[in-house]
Amino acid sequence: MAGKEEAHGRIWWSELMTRDVPAALRYYETVCGWQISEMPMQDPAMGTYYMGSRGGQPVAGIMDMGPLAGMEEVPPHWFTYVAVADLDAALASTRQQGGEVLREAFEVPGVGRIGIVTDPGGAALGLITPA
Repeated sequence: MAGKEEAHGRIWWSELMTRDVPAALRYYETVCGWQISEMPMQDPAMGTYYMGSRGGQPVAGIMDMGPLAGMEEVPPHWFTYVAVADLDAALASTRQQGGEVLREAFEVPGVGRIGIVTDPGGAALGLITPA
């Protein structure tokens, strides 16, 4: 993995948020040739996180939207994370540039610090300072 400064501004990770995990797993295994592995979530109420890999390299995650509060009206979607060297500075800059911080910084052990924002046009994305 690249260092924090080198990774800054790069697409870091993508996750499929879906309500039909079995269909999604079949689709990406068949169409994209992904190998799927299960990873327990920190909070068991969140269900299982699925990691799609190709050639032994992680490609993307798949997550069940069902257990997530406030997602009832949100359609299934792909969500992208962009790496930033300094999450706090990036959240402040988001506000200064007319974006909105939807979720303040939170830590995912072994993954990094994450904040959820919208850009000035309203497009949502995750910002991450990788662990």
